[in-house]
Amino acid sequence: MSENLTEAEIIERLEAGLQRMPKLRREIFLAIRVDDLSYAEIAERTGLSVSQVERHFARSMVTLLEAFDGRPPVPWWKRVLRLITDRRRR
Repeated sequence: MSENLTEAEIIERLEAGLQRMPKLRREIFLAIRVDDLSYAEIAERTGLSVSQVERHFARSMVTLLEAFDGRPPVPWWKRVLRLITDRRRR
């Protein structure tokens, strides 16, 4: 992330990243970061397992990092392929 971003640019990128997320993932992210709910509380409210809530939150963070870097989202299968390729090179 560029450190030369203005506050307005940061907010704009954050909003773009949030809008890029599916509704449930956005709601989970906001529940954790804004409402300060635990994974267990969110799981109980949504009917998901705790591990599903964790997965949604992790994916929301990836989406926001991509938004801040100004890069388009990378499909999950390309990320997995990159991990496999990197491990084979070691």
